[in-house]
Amino acid sequence: MATEASAAKFKQSDLIPIPLPPDYHPELIVTPSHDGLHFWEFMIAGSIAGMVEHMAMFPIDTIKTRMQVLGSCPIKSAGLRQALQSIIKSDGPAGLYRGIGAMGLGAGPAHAVYFSMYEMCKETFTRGNPNNPTAHAAAGVVATVASDAVFTPMDMVKQRLQLGSGSPYKGVFDCVRTVLREEGFRAFYASYKTTILMNAPFTAVHFATYEAAKRGLMGISMESANDERLVVHATAGAVAGALAAAVTTPLDVVKTQLQCQGVCGCDRYANGSIKDVLKTIVKKDGYRGLFRGWMPRMMFHAPAAAICWSTYEAGKSFFQELNHDNDRS
Repeated sequence: MATEASAAKFKQSDLIPIPLPPDYHPELIVTPSHDGLHFWEFMIAGSIAGMVEHMAMFPIDTIKTRMQVLGSCPIKSAGLRQALQSIIKSDGPAGLYRGIGAMGLGAGPAHAVYFSMYEMCKETFTRGNPNNPTAHAAAGVVATVASDAVFTPMDMVKQRLQLGSGSPYKGVFDCVRTVLREEGFRAFYASYKTTILMNAPFTAVHFATYEAAKRGLMGISMESANDERLVVHATAGAVAGALAAAVTTPLDVVKTQLQCQGVCGCDRYANGSIKDVLKTIVKKDGYRGLFRGWMPRMMFHAPAAAICWSTYEAGKSFFQELNHDNDRS
């Protein structure tokens, strides 16, 4: 009986509940997932990096595209100087930027997917071991498969516009409408398989080389690593971009052929197979035809990767500091 009385007395507490203020709203604390960042922060940093990279290097990309097409298009010589002179003569300096609108529409969303997928997969694949080049390569492959699905249609539009004044299209939206009407939706993904086959080894080499080069450069001078982060990211990116570009040039030539087929007198392929395109290139231009545009491709990817990685890492640092300040406040 005494126990029951005590329990009843305990239940009838004399404590007075304090009402919460009317403006009280409980907040959920969401911990950033990887590198102290949220998924959307990777997407924003990647989107900005991709747009800055491609817009800055667009003239070099135009020269490469014009050098890689076969047929009666204006550029037949594989020489860099001849290609540049021909573009300036036929289209003026503005010809170097023809198609940049399509690049702007495609690069931002594609790179948002690219870097956010890479960071997610890198966190999963490395399993706590940051020095795993195989994991970095695999994460890069997954990232490029996803991002190329977003970028390939606008890349096709961009390359067709880069063919110059001889191209039948007035602009980005005219090209999209014309291709849909005359060739169908599949034309936008005619080179997707080739793009994947090219970009899979490209990104595998690129990301593995970048992560290794970054670690090596930061290990040279650990005391000043934070002060020299921009130089480290730019240098590692340039090395990775140049090496990956050199390895994958033949597949890039095939991709350009498929995206520009039937335009401005360029060859059209019956089945669009990689083997068919390779045979045609070798027959018309020899094996050297597989490396048309290799120099501007390396000239594009080395500085482009330096710009992209340094911009991306700067964006990550900005969000990391912002999150840190918010946590302290």
